[in-house]
Amino acid sequence: MDYTPYAIQHINLSVPEGTLPAAEEFYGNVLGFYNDPVPALQRDVLRWFSVGTTGQQVHISFGPVDTAGRNHPCFSLKTPEALLALQKRIFEHKATGVLGAATDCDAPGAENSGAKGVEYPSRFFARDYAGNRLEFAVSA
Repeated sequence: MDYTPYAIQHINLSVPEGTLPAAEEFYGNVLGFYNDPVPALQRDVLRWFSVGTTGQQVHISFGPVDTAGRNHPCFSLKTPEALLALQKRIFEHKATGVLGAATDCDAPGAENSGAKGVEYPSRFFARDYAGNRLEFAVSA
């Protein structure tokens, strides 16, 4: 019997109470994740977003956020061009300062803010509107 987990079903990221509209803007409109239905009794305290067609989800719920922490999920993109396009999208959205804008994002064309080395893929880091650290990388 193989008891080893084979996939991640979801990750949960905490955000300040009352910021679910900002989550819909950042995770839905900026990143392009689909908003999935949540249990009826939790509509006002949760958001679930599909990561592509993988069956994996990002769950957003109220709680404390470590805005200086290094813990983070990493999201895969298929090509360097897609990675750069998303980086530009997040960076430009951040500059607007509107609802759901990222609080930080590595500048397109600049060195990324993560550890350096040949082991690391093409990638960049951002912090969502609540300060959660996110990594985006090209799949190997």
